[in-house]
Amino acid sequence: MDLSPQHLWAVMGLPAKTIFAVLLVMLIWSSYVGIERLVMFIRARAQSRALAEAIAKPLASGDMDASLKLVGADEYKLAYLGAIVKAGLGEYRARPDRHGIESAKRGLERMAMNEAAALRKGMNILATTGSTAPFVGLVGTIFGIINAFSKMSSEGGADLTAISGGIAEALVSTAFGIAVAIVAIWLYNYFNAVIDDISKDMTTSIGELVDWAEKDVLRRSESQAAK
Repeated sequence: MDLSPQHLWAVMGLPAKTIFAVLLVMLIWSSYVGIERLVMFIRARAQSRALAEAIAKPLASGDMDASLKLVGADEYKLAYLGAIVKAGLGEYRARPDRHGIESAKRGLERMAMNEAAALRKGMNILATTGSTAPFVGLVGTIFGIINAFSKMSSEGGADLTAISGGIAEALVSTAFGIAVAIVAIWLYNYFNAVIDDISKDMTTSIGELVDWAEKDVLRRSESQAAK
């Protein structure tokens, strides 16, 4: 009984081959999403951390123009921190008082929601693949069993050799579907954990920027009182 990939492919029927092709596309699609998200997360976190260090000095001195110019630099274009700081600082700069702080809070929350949605790009593909790939493989299993019984009927006997190809086809379809689902689910769970960590970072950054704005308002009021 030859169970090599070439022989299994040769004895497969067209429906089973179609199922295999669908599963292969799902695997490639999930792998592409996984690689793209991994590279994006690594770059976004690295740029955000670099921006956090670079922007500390101009913010400490109250230089909002320099801070806004910094967050708009090309080297930080993937930094989720840059988009958040730009939204909040832009609102506060337009009105550097208590009302401006409230506007900045709303701007920060809106941008954090937008960034969180952007981070989840492609996650629906992983979720769909993880939940449906085993069932797609099961369809291939059914066609494999049908193929095995068709050969048994055409050869007029129940020789195991006659139906071994169909049975192997059915089992391989199930195994391939489960393997594709495992890859997608692992990637989905891993990226969910990464997104949760980034969301915590964004929440912390929002709180720190609001604290900075409140201190800046206090500094401005004290400076005006001193005059």
